Amino acid sequence: MFPARWGPVRGWGLMDEAGTGTQLPQTGIAAGADAPHPSAPIPIQGPSVGSLVREPLGETGLQIFPLMLGGAEFGWTIDQPRAVALLDHFVAYGGNALHTAGSYAAGRSEHIIGHWMRTRGVRDDVVLAVRVGDHPDNPGIGSVNLVRAVEASLTRLATDRIDVLYLDASTEPAGPVEDALATAEWLVESGKVRHIGAYGLAAEQLVEARILASAGYPRIDVLDVPYNLMRREAFEGDIRLVASAQRLAVTPSHALEHGFLSGRHRSRTQLAASTRGQQLAGSLNRRGTRVLKALDGIAAELAVPPAAIAVAWLLAQRGIAAPIVNAYSPEHVDELVQGVGVRLTRAHLAELSRATS
Repeated sequence: MFPARWGPVRGWGLMDEAGTGTQLPQTGIAAGADAPHPSAPIPIQGPSVGSLVREPLGETGLQIFPLMLGGAEFGWTIDQPRAVALLDHFVAYGGNALHTAGSYAAGRSEHIIGHWMRTRGVRDDVVLAVRVGDHPDNPGIGSVNLVRAVEASLTRLATDRIDVLYLDASTEPAGPVEDALATAEWLVESGKVRHIGAYGLAAEQLVEARILASAGYPRIDVLDVPYNLMRREAFEGDIRLVASAQRLAVTPSHALEHGFLSGRHRSRTQLAASTRGQQLAGSLNRRGTRVLKALDGIAAELAVPPAAIAVAWLLAQRGIAAPIVNAYSPEHVDELVQGVGVRLTRAHLAELSRATS
């Protein structure tokens, strides 16, 4: 007999075990119902093709889809039902890496993701990345605040571990890197954290961290740095050299520059008087116009949205493992995931580079 998971092929008869040609019952088609046309699309069965697309996250041993869904908008501009729909849609494409932070929407983002993982029963299937150090209750990555921040995130996420913990040194003075890594060592040994990442550390601090790792402290294996076609300076310098030398997995945030590279915002009249509008206004200049024009041309040539080209450009850069992207609707997820399958030519990359200069 055929495996139960295959199910019957609609409109076809199946041979019995003896091979006599006896027609087995065709479940799934009501009596008297018309069979589908032979040229109708075949329903998708089993896992999506995207579940087979996995890339190593540096030297952590983790395998992830080369796109991380960020939760920065969850609990802020996206309520829980919409966030759940986005998470379901992302996972249906084969996505398995999520990024959030305790500071996102005052912790509501973590609550939403934690509730989703618990109700769907997918915690073991998801690579969970959390950034700590920016929450007003536990600022910085000093020993006490770092432990408190991790415990608070674990509670909100309703989980017993964080797969990648990003140490955020962007808002508070980082202090001695050794103190942060000593605390991280305890978190790793206790099983609360599996791997360490960094955000906001300078190149020389990353070098210091690697020297300390040779003395037995946990290694920093993942690096989050704001990086996209409009914002290249922060990464394309000493940080890139150090990341390459240390074989860090780079997961750039702000992949679409607050949504500007999606091509949906092209004039100041479209912007609302909000924080998001102020962020987008900084890109509405001659350089931004050139970049959008280049994205439009390549997108039209390859028949994909501009957002997919922006993602593909990031994935074409040396050392990039998985951009962190935020989406506002399932349609946005559709656009972003297409970027994983786009391969830009040298001519495309040169054209985009000229537009950003």
